[in-house]
Amino acid sequence: MSNRRIDEDKRATLRRFAALGAATPLVGLGGGTDDDGTSKSSDARDAIVGYVAATPGAHFSKVRDDLKLGTGETQYHLRNLVDDGTLDVRRDGDYKRFFPAGRFSEYEQVALGYLRRDTPRGMLILLLRNPDATGSKLADSLGVSRATVSTYAKELDSVGLLSREDGYAVREPETVITLLIRYADSFGTDAAAFANDAAGFIRFDP
Repeated sequence: MSNRRIDEDKRATLRRFAALGAATPLVGLGGGTDDDGTSKSSDARDAIVGYVAATPGAHFSKVRDDLKLGTGETQYHLRNLVDDGTLDVRRDGDYKRFFPAGRFSEYEQVALGYLRRDTPRGMLILLLRNPDATGSKLADSLGVSRATVSTYAKELDSVGLLSREDGYAVREPETVITLLIRYADSFGTDAAAFANDAAGFIRFDP
């Protein structure tokens, strides 16, 4: 792929997400212009805001790679967006995860962080579909070892997403379901399928 094509793809990606972020306060500050007079810094900044709004809980590398930005450029804008109060950041092990400022509770931020990991997300989705699922069933369905399920179950329990008192049970399932459905397109295909099927197993009690 030519450098020109790569640049055009990057610009299209930035502008697509910048359209989501443009309405957010404190975005669009200047910082240099491109050949056509467009502010490169503004495009990147707005795109990061729009991307994080659509993909809350994304970590640094995902923001950088999905927006086709350089490491230094991404670091610069994320740091400024956190400093000026546009984004919140939460440490998650080796990751820093980013969220629109003031939009999510601590529980929701933790939940979104784990929903962005394939195995924990798969476990939570399977338990929401089948609350009686055992550790062995989860392992078989996800194609991982029973030890892996046990390790993640312990971790999910420690952060308040899972109860292990009597088998496995999702804590605050309504919140987890809402996050899965609202941001389904930003997770994997398992979340999209879950969102499509949600009406079949969510029961309202007016």
